[in-house]
Amino acid sequence: MHSAVHQTIAAVWRIESARIVAAVARRVRDLGVAEELAQDALVAALEHWPKDGVPHNPGAWLMTTAKNRALDHLRHRQMADARHEDIARDLEALGALTVPDFVDALDAARQDHIGDDLLRLIFTACHPVLSTDARVALTLKLLGGLTTHEISRAFLVPEATIAQRIVRAKRTLADAQVPFEVPRGEQLNERLGSVLEVVYLVFNEGYTATSGGDWMRPELCNEALRLGRMLAELASEQAEVHGLVALMEIQVSRTAARTDAQGNPVLLNQQNRARWDHLLIRRGLAALERAEALGPSAGSYRLQAEIAACHARASTAWATDWPRIAALYAQLMRVAPSPVVELNRAVAISMSEGPAAGLTIVGTLMQDKALLRYPWLHAVRGDLLEKLDRIEDARAAFQQAAALSENQREKKLLTQRAGGPTA
Repeated sequence: MHSAVHQTIAAVWRIESARIVAAVARRVRDLGVAEELAQDALVAALEHWPKDGVPHNPGAWLMTTAKNRALDHLRHRQMADARHEDIARDLEALGALTVPDFVDALDAARQDHIGDDLLRLIFTACHPVLSTDARVALTLKLLGGLTTHEISRAFLVPEATIAQRIVRAKRTLADAQVPFEVPRGEQLNERLGSVLEVVYLVFNEGYTATSGGDWMRPELCNEALRLGRMLAELASEQAEVHGLVALMEIQVSRTAARTDAQGNPVLLNQQNRARWDHLLIRRGLAALERAEALGPSAGSYRLQAEIAACHARASTAWATDWPRIAALYAQLMRVAPSPVVELNRAVAISMSEGPAAGLTIVGTLMQDKALLRYPWLHAVRGDLLEKLDRIEDARAAFQQAAALSENQREKKLLTQRAGGPTA
């Protein structure tokens, strides 16, 4: 009986924890304290629900308990500090919570133009004052509802390292006195880029794991997609949010076709497209339409979504509009230039103009010392050399790619392309 209740508590917590932390953080203006108070509500549920039964509305029970913990915390906190004058006014107005919803109305009257607790939480967790690693860990903890153990397992980092990142991140936010708010104007656009970057980093690590024994980690893709959909609701007028959601929806639609029965990678052109999730494709195309409707200029996520849409609309690999994809990658190079984008453009050029044309671009990229450690540079080069019947050169390129890969499934695939042993 108790185990079933505990499972229910865990499920409710995974769904509701981000909203609870966000609502409490709005009151106490401290992310670390907010998480502690939310955890107190979780502990209270673990104490009471097995004895008293699961409440009719468990999410509301947790929220109310956490808010009450926040009120107790504010009552006992010193009000002398000028930083807490607004909190003191809230308490004075609130009294003894005789009007339970008054605090919500009070904050609603003065919140910013987007004004949602969850959106504030996302922007706080992804604040540029934090390192990228810290932003990712804190976002997955607070918004993804993942435990420290789950995050460490997903990124193949010791649990103690993840725990330290989260603790330091919260301390950094407190020391920097980062306000719990959605930025305005130009700052919103600048900070939104940081938020989208974190969500896309999480998605990419799930879509193609950089290391370990699995080609994909679907749970990370799902968490990133959930965060992206949340952002699309909360920041609905921001085109790049819809662009990122479109990209992730279309990419994740291929999940079932990306591995064989043994979990080995199946590359895009060899995938059984009947196994693609066409509901997710339709959702992605609809999100792309929303992004396009919000303005003529395309950002990097929208351009990548348009590339993904070209693949999604093709009934077979050979029906793919490669000239269109090559043109989109050229446009992406102007918006967000990077060697990896140029490598993808080389692939598209090779498919539309022939392998020799693609190999010319790859030859230029081989001069980039940083990219030389990227296994897929050598894998693409090997593929193009093989198509040009330069078999020995291709084999050497695939061997180099395999040697650089830290993902076991990827290494096996590249070793097979080199014609070597795979055991």
